[in-house]
Amino acid sequence: MSVGGVDRLSVVFGALADPTRRSILARLAEGEATVNELAEPFAMTLPAVSKHLKVLERAGLISRGREAQWRPCRLEAGSLREASEWVERYRRFWESSFDRLDTHLRRLMEDADPGPG
Repeated sequence: MSVGGVDRLSVVFGALADPTRRSILARLAEGEATVNELAEPFAMTLPAVSKHLKVLERAGLISRGREAQWRPCRLEAGSLREASEWVERYRRFWESSFDRLDTHLRRLMEDADPGPG
């Protein structure tokens, strides 16, 4: 899957790399919000917030509706799910590596322990 020649996962992780965008996603996890509502906690202009929203929208992390004058933003879980599944594969790898290391260290400790007497 690619978005403009860049794979979709790279676009998603690029969007998630910014703490402001992660804060916006956290807010949208609570429910729909307007740009004004999303901008409220940040010391930045509405155009700056809109740029962040465009990045999130391009990554497929949010969508924007249109209800009369109101343009609610909402979280889209599909792209987050793809990123989570990718990270999950590596979490299992690391857990397996740590389990092997733990086993190895236990053997070393047993070999080093002369026991009673």
